[in-house]
Amino acid sequence: MQPNILVINPGSTSDDIGYYRGQTPVFEVTVRYSQTDLEPYDGKNVTEQLPLRKKIILDYLIDHQVPLKEINAVIGRGGFIRSVEGGVYGVNDQMVSDLETGRYGGIHACNLGGILAREIAQYAKCPSFIANPVVIDELQPLARYSGMPENPRISIFHALSQKRVARLIAEKQGQKYEQVNCIVCHGGGGISVGAHCKGKVIDVSNGYEGEGPMTPQRSGTVPCAGLVSMCFSGKYTQKDIRLKMRGKGGLAAYTGTYDAKELEEFIQTGKKRPGSLIRCTRQQAKEALDAMIYQMAKEIGAMAVVLKGKVDFIALTGGLMFSKYIPPQIAGQVGWIAPIYVFPGSEEKDALRDAARRALENPSIVKHYS
Repeated sequence: MQPNILVINPGSTSDDIGYYRGQTPVFEVTVRYSQTDLEPYDGKNVTEQLPLRKKIILDYLIDHQVPLKEINAVIGRGGFIRSVEGGVYGVNDQMVSDLETGRYGGIHACNLGGILAREIAQYAKCPSFIANPVVIDELQPLARYSGMPENPRISIFHALSQKRVARLIAEKQGQKYEQVNCIVCHGGGGISVGAHCKGKVIDVSNGYEGEGPMTPQRSGTVPCAGLVSMCFSGKYTQKDIRLKMRGKGGLAAYTGTYDAKELEEFIQTGKKRPGSLIRCTRQQAKEALDAMIYQMAKEIGAMAVVLKGKVDFIALTGGLMFSKYIPPQIAGQVGWIAPIYVFPGSEEKDALRDAARRALENPSIVKHYS
């Protein structure tokens, strides 16, 4: 008999939740949070959002008449723990402490994955897990150089999503993930672009803050001298600068909103939704969106150089790829490099469900976090 598994995948602006009786989904839902919903939490520890997100999950279980006692495992998206190798980890006290305190520098909503899994699993009296957290580190030595020895490049990216999609495409081509070279671009509230070489992500843009393309709410790479001047101008606090880098940067800074779908609607029709935060013209909105796409394509091109031009395919995944505009624009700029595959959303729920199932079937694969 196959196990019943609850999957929790928190993102910066959404929660992806699924409950499965064996292979049968009881419900799969993406809860999206508006800029207004999250405004009270700006600059605060992400754990402040815990009651909001936990209530939504428990309400869905109640609405679908899922008794807690029937759940065999709860698995959450891995957050900012110490750098680890890939795999499935049991959630323990040390992990929860590191996630809650942001000990390893991260205050992203993905930290809530392990915490929510642990709390709900305690109600259900079942195991809780995470799998392939964002801090998987497979960088080649040259990729760590930043120009400042005190400030090396580090690996933080959408590891679960990128590896799942790369593996699926390789299998469709009759190959193993460990046999191919590919580039995966995950586009959501954050954007990361990775160079996958024979099963290892040897270089990747740190989509969390300060690297790669600008995103709907993050600045990405910015001119260093200008940033230093801003930091010492006396006009901004450290909190202000952090919010410009992550939360109120990117499209939000240029247009007023980080809702790419709303922005596209405005560009197409000129009409704003009731209560819209858009504060620019249609032309300005289009130029900002095109600039983000331009930067995504440029980063994909850079990863092609990392792989020395030997690229079997390029994968575009994440919530931004539901757009009818963004994927074709990217493909128009990088399609000459390799075939393009578009996976809107992500395969993260399936990846997490399968990881929990494997952990229950073979507990010896579960790794201990310390």
